[in-house]
Amino acid sequence: MIDASVLDRTALKRSWDPRLVCAATLALVFLTGAAAGAIVMDLRVHDRLRPPVLDSPAGKAAYFERLGKELSLTPAQSVQVESVLTDFWQYYRTVMTDSKQRVEEVLTEDQRRKFNRLLQQQLAR
Repeated sequence: MIDASVLDRTALKRSWDPRLVCAATLALVFLTGAAAGAIVMDLRVHDRLRPPVLDSPAGKAAYFERLGKELSLTPAQSVQVESVLTDFWQYYRTVMTDSKQRVEEVLTEDQRRKFNRLLQQQLAR
């Protein structure tokens, strides 16, 4: 007959260490999340969830559509508002380009690189 204390010691040696189980579980959860994130990024799902950039044709169309619905614009008003805002965006782009060129004329080459990096960071927000 086998001694009960020997069975208890054998069972304890074969049981899982709680710290090891916790670490393995956390690693598995992390790796699963990373894999799911990689799949989502690869399928470009995040691009479809974000609205298009306003300065793109798709962004402008979406903006004008939303504006028309929220303001209940008539077709004639929609055309006029779109014309006014298109003129404004063109003016804004011209002013920004001119201002950027004027600032860059004052800066050194190193300062220009930093300035352009700052502008890119601002646009990314």
